[in-house]
Amino acid sequence: MEQLLYLSALFDLYGALLTEKQQECLRMHLFEDFSLSEIGEELGISRQAVYDNIHRSQKAMEAYEEKLGLAHRYQEERQELAKIYESIEGLRQPGNEAAVTEVLDRLAPFLGRSQEVSL
Repeated sequence: MEQLLYLSALFDLYGALLTEKQQECLRMHLFEDFSLSEIGEELGISRQAVYDNIHRSQKAMEAYEEKLGLAHRYQEERQELAKIYESIEGLRQPGNEAAVTEVLDRLAPFLGRSQEVSL
C-alpha cells in the first residue's frame, strides 16, 4: 500500500514527463485499480507489455526523483509548515486571536487544512 502511495506521489509530480501510453497504464493501475490483464485488454496489449510499461515508468519517475528530489522536498516542506502552523497556534492569546487566525488561514491551504474560526 505504501508503495502505491509513493508511486501516486511520483506520478503527480513527474507523470507529465512520461509517454502517453505510460501515463495511461499507470493511471489505470494506480487510480482505477485495474489489473494488468484488464489494462492490457483495454489498451490492446499483452499483460507482459503492461507490466514492462509500468516498470519502466516507475524506474523513470524514480530517476527523476533521484535527480530533482521534488517529492522529498515537498514532504520536508509540509512537515516544516506543520511545525510552523503549530507554533503559531501556540502564540494565540487574548487580544491577538484575529491576527493568529489570519496567519493560520493563510497557511492552512499549504497543509491541506481548513481553519475553523474560534470565538
